[in-house]
Amino acid sequence: MSINSKFLNRISDISKIDFENNLNGYSSPFMSYEFLSSLEESGSVGVSNGWQPFHFSSYENDKLNGFMPLYLKNNSQGEFVFDHQWSYALSRANRSYYPKLLSAIPFTPCETKKIITSNNNEDYCLESTKQLMEEKNIETWHILFPSQDTGEKLISNDFIKRSGYRFVWNNKKYKVFEDYLNIFTSKQRKNIKTERRKIKNAGITFITKDYDSITEEDWDDFYLFYKNTYAERMQAPYLNRQFFKHINRDKKALKPVLFFAVYENRKIAGSLCFQGEDTLYGRHWGAFENIDNLHFECCYYQGIDYCIKNNIKYFDPGVQGEHKIRRGFEPQSCDSYHYVLQEDFRDAIKNFCYEESKSVESYLRACQEYTPIKKEYRI
Repeated sequence: MSINSKFLNRISDISKIDFENNLNGYSSPFMSYEFLSSLEESGSVGVSNGWQPFHFSSYENDKLNGFMPLYLKNNSQGEFVFDHQWSYALSRANRSYYPKLLSAIPFTPCETKKIITSNNNEDYCLESTKQLMEEKNIETWHILFPSQDTGEKLISNDFIKRSGYRFVWNNKKYKVFEDYLNIFTSKQRKNIKTERRKIKNAGITFITKDYDSITEEDWDDFYLFYKNTYAERMQAPYLNRQFFKHINRDKKALKPVLFFAVYENRKIAGSLCFQGEDTLYGRHWGAFENIDNLHFECCYYQGIDYCIKNNIKYFDPGVQGEHKIRRGFEPQSCDSYHYVLQEDFRDAIKNFCYEESKSVESYLRACQEYTPIKKEYRI
């Protein structure tokens, strides 16, 4: 038996069939050959924006038996786990924080498997990558938002856990939107009804386009909204129009869902979600009109309504955002894991993460007290 590994500059160096054979039945719109290749083929990730593909692949008798999305990063943009303090600390010691290794789905802070294997050889994947760090003197490697069953494996391989959180909506077998409203105290139930009524009274309606009905024209419209969100911050968008063209090509596999706000027969806002096996993932949004409560309706209530109608168990609208609590989203741990090559920096990061975890625990306890959800309906 011969086992070897490679680091690949593009996912197209392996075949889609070989990739999917290593999924072992696991399904995610993001940890998929279609999504990762769309990012690369469109040029949304690459050397020019600091996301150089460097994917780990392992082979047994020349047959792919393991894959891990891996990027050489020379910045920390588009990650949603903030490590700028770490980079500053290492630079003050006259050492280079960049390039660093990153295992993540670019611009997508959603929980997914980050190592897929056909024969459970995660340890080999981890050890081979750590060996590369030694050879190249790469100081850190970060695995962001792995599936929860991976945490113990990473800790046993000397990764440091960094605590985080997100807010997730849990479908408690609701039949209609009114059932969902009944979980709230009367005050918050009234607040949500008022928010939705303001949008309706403004003459705004909504169109839902799922993966069976989305057209290229819909993507043209959505991309204008998406691009405008970044323009308001005077930033370039992470994703280009070509990326969404590829998503449309593979829409049957990736299952995108678009919610458009319409006023006087004109689309004025849109939000994009992806449908997984049991979760609707909210990803991007944008608008041309600054209308009170439009964001809540387009990004939260339309998604909740879609989940109820389609019997989807969870709605994950993205990381952070305390305002989600008042709309029925409940706190959930969301962790990242970090391997630090040198002992001195490793000890500093370990202490940082330990102290931060206490703050996160305190914050999540406060969230539980703040929620307007009746006690019998909480997670």
